Amino acid sequence: MLPEQLSSALAELDAQGLSRRRLVLASPQGPRVRVDGREYLSFASNDYLGLAAHPAIAEAVGRAVATAGVGAGAAHLLTGHHHLHHALEAVLADFVGLPSALLFSTGYMANLGVLTALLDRHGEIFADRLNHASLLDGARLGRARLSRYPHLDLVCLERRLAASRAGVKLIATDTVFSMDGDLAPVPQLLELAERFDAWLYLDDAHGFGVLGEQGGGVLRHFPHLTGHPRLIYMATLGKAIGVAGAFVAGSPELIHWLVNKARGYLYTTAQPPLLAAAVLASLELVAGEPWRRQRLAVLIQRLKAGVAPLPWPLMPSRTPIQPLLAGSNAQALCLAEGLKERGILIPAIRPPTVPQGTARLRVSLSAAHTPSDVDTLLGALLELALA
Repeated sequence: MLPEQLSSALAELDAQGLSRRRLVLASPQGPRVRVDGREYLSFASNDYLGLAAHPAIAEAVGRAVATAGVGAGAAHLLTGHHHLHHALEAVLADFVGLPSALLFSTGYMANLGVLTALLDRHGEIFADRLNHASLLDGARLGRARLSRYPHLDLVCLERRLAASRAGVKLIATDTVFSMDGDLAPVPQLLELAERFDAWLYLDDAHGFGVLGEQGGGVLRHFPHLTGHPRLIYMATLGKAIGVAGAFVAGSPELIHWLVNKARGYLYTTAQPPLLAAAVLASLELVAGEPWRRQRLAVLIQRLKAGVAPLPWPLMPSRTPIQPLLAGSNAQALCLAEGLKERGILIPAIRPPTVPQGTARLRVSLSAAHTPSDVDTLLGALLELALA
């Protein structure tokens, strides 16, 4: 796009209610944040367990800086692979019940790295239509055939798997869908992967830390899945874990292949070792403080009960992601602005992130919220409904 075309294209985005601008945070992440000189009650982050500003994690960072410095200084395959990275990979593998794990700088890089390392133009990726954009981009970048099936439609998926003649087949799915909050039928997907000789790739970005025993994610939520050789598991470390980065877990052979072939791992500087120390400290809190997940369950039920009489329905979700369906882009923006005027921050989610006609407020709950915080939100929504 040429420079003179940008202004008209941006004006068109504004006219459609699709223009986005960044908020500038001037506080730690938490249930209350400071933006543009004002404090807001925030339901706008993925800090599901309330760990992003935890003092024990900050203390772990300080200790790591003293012994490991700040920057890694090199890629993992040169001299950037610190013993803290190595220790964290072993802990993460054990945490989710798989033999080996590999750190990536972001979940986006992990998804691109895995899909391009395993499939080429002779492969086929079967992707849920509501998967995260990084899974779609990974398929396109690797030139594999991309077959998108309707959301959670296993009948359609089975039919397409049966018809495929690809040399390598891979089913890719979010576990918790980031804008709907619903859960993929992972055991049934694994059964299909076994029957049709396919990999099953799980993006557990929004389930890790929240679901399962000790917060071990979807594989602990469905415990009979752990250790299965067809599984490729990815989770991020900047949401419930409260730090940054991502990891992929699976068989030792898979991880060794990725070390050699995943370009997003090979050709980038390793994350600072201090972040590995932070994640190690966070995982101790995740496993040792089950009250955080218990509080989330209480808050989810409180929100569901309070929203029931309002004109905006919540979409079906048992997770901290609670989408309040507004309908049009204009309605979602108006609702978000009305809440902002009342000191409450919730993002309006619009196409292309979600399908046309399903614009929504993505209410994101945290263990750091209190029942009173949820009641404040419900009171503001009632005011707007009666206005």
